[in-house]
Amino acid sequence: MSATNPVQDPDAALQRALVQHQRGALDDARRAYLAILETAPRHANTLHLLGVVARQQGQPAEAVGLIEQAIAIDPRQATMHCNLGAAWQALGEPARALASYDAALALHPAYALAWSNRGNSLRQLARREEACSSYGRALALKPDYPEALCNLAICLHDLGRDEEALAAADRALALRPRYADALCASALALHGMRCFAEAVARFDAALVLEQGRAELWCWRGIALQKGGRFDAAVASYRQATVLRPEFADAFHFMGNALRALDQPAAALEAWRTALALGGDAAELGFAIASLDTGRQPDSAPASYVKALFDGYAGHFDDHLVGALGYRTPELIAAALDRLGLTGDLDTVDLGCGTGLCAPGLRARSRRLTGVDLSDRMLEQARTRGEYDVLACADIGAWLKEAPGAYDLVVAADVLVYFGDLAQLMAQVGTVLRDGGWFACSVETHAGTGYLLQASRRYAHALDYLDEVARGAGLRLHEAAPAVLRQDRGQPVHGHVLTLQKITLVAARTPA
Repeated sequence: MSATNPVQDPDAALQRALVQHQRGALDDARRAYLAILETAPRHANTLHLLGVVARQQGQPAEAVGLIEQAIAIDPRQATMHCNLGAAWQALGEPARALASYDAALALHPAYALAWSNRGNSLRQLARREEACSSYGRALALKPDYPEALCNLAICLHDLGRDEEALAAADRALALRPRYADALCASALALHGMRCFAEAVARFDAALVLEQGRAELWCWRGIALQKGGRFDAAVASYRQATVLRPEFADAFHFMGNALRALDQPAAALEAWRTALALGGDAAELGFAIASLDTGRQPDSAPASYVKALFDGYAGHFDDHLVGALGYRTPELIAAALDRLGLTGDLDTVDLGCGTGLCAPGLRARSRRLTGVDLSDRMLEQARTRGEYDVLACADIGAWLKEAPGAYDLVVAADVLVYFGDLAQLMAQVGTVLRDGGWFACSVETHAGTGYLLQASRRYAHALDYLDEVARGAGLRLHEAAPAVLRQDRGQPVHGHVLTLQKITLVAARTPA
């Protein structure tokens, strides 16, 4: 492009272009910035603002290049570093964005926008506590900052601190009542507090402002589903897929709701659509297998189990014990009583959850360890004060690190997430000392091997359990039949097993 009217005063021309930019006339501003650069190609402020326009017009890679040129010429402007961070964030590079925000704050420590944007990068990096602290710094500098309050609310929700999240979102809404993102943040907090009707109402208010936003319809569907309104949830998910036909998560959740409505064919169709659209292959494959008996995966995906129990953590005890009549911890304690196990044991509670088994294990144990995949469940277990050690880890990986360390291993309502038990039994056999005990609950069925049920929990045949136990050097001592809990008003039958590690005696060489 050749300049027909060279710019005589780049700084004055920049001020005129900036007026266009601030009015939202991005194309006009872009043309004006380019005209300045033809005359003054190293005009740092113009390069910077042209980069800002590029980001605003959905061209973050171009924005990064332009703003980096500006910073190379004039590295002392905090605003440039902050806008470079926003461009990196738009490119899906939160670590690079964080470095840019830190550079901005090194130059201007009281830069509230940079602190808030820095929190966004930290949240994307799953450094949530640090993100909350960064939003707090922004709010200390600028208390009436609705964006920082909204993002703080989302981060607090991610941490399971929903009452604080709701308070932050409500402060944002007091400052800006028609703020769709803050309405969503408050709805998510209410969802986390199990106030599902109120969450739906907040999503509805957000949809008045942003009717075409597919993820709002999806989140609304989740709240409806959690509140037991499955037909309405399916309708909400369908609206999400109308707005975004490639929305894999909406099809995934729709399948879950259709399964709850006892519409297996429709559920399978939704799940298969989600899988074809690139949804979570492990979780969707597991869901499909729960209704398609021709497929039997070896175990539930760890991501599914973690998400299930992270979501359960805040109300797990009330729901499981109260609504579902969960009896497994007391059944296991009774089985241990029948063995006469008391006193000085090194005990590990696998899949300890919120610690419901701990009261029946503490008095038997000199050292009680709990292991669980869900950090939110472990937060609840920690408040009981019963465990000496709590570890957030995959059970299989953790067992590999503790050979011969325990007298008693307990797994209440854990084996239902494993189909093939050979490896798990072998690992338990390895961590037990000779003569040590393994107590666990299982759902059982009358066939052979293991079966993934429509509940997405495995049932095991007793003959199969005995076979894999013997292969792991464990002797089945007792298989006590029991009703473990209720499911949709029906008893869930199973067994409580106690197995002992067989003491191996070295054979003598004949003289």
